[in-house]
Amino acid sequence: MRLAEPTDFDILEALANGRRNTAANLSYILDKDRSYINTRLPILADYTLVERVGPAPNSGLYEITERGTEVIDIRDSAKDPEIDFDARLAERLEG
Repeated sequence: MRLAEPTDFDILEALANGRRNTAANLSYILDKDRSYINTRLPILADYTLVERVGPAPNSGLYEITERGTEVIDIRDSAKDPEIDFDARLAERLEG
C-alpha cells in the first residue's frame, strides 16, 4: 500500500470522527485542492480504508472503515523504512 503523506492520512483523520463526508467538504476542511481529494478518495477506497456510501451509488459520500482507523493508529510506522507497514496493519487487524 502506498499512501500519499500527509494528505491520505489527513483524509482518514478527518473521517475518523465517524461522520460521512464528501470530497468537497474534505477539501474545505483540509484546505486542499478538491480535484486532488477526488483522486485520492478512490485510491483509499481501493485499499479499503474508506468506502463510498449513501443512498445513491454516485453520491460521493465516504466514510472510514475499520482498516482506515487502524492505519491512523499506526501512522508513524509508515515513515520508518525498517517497518513493513502492510504487515503491521495485517497483524493489528488479526489481533
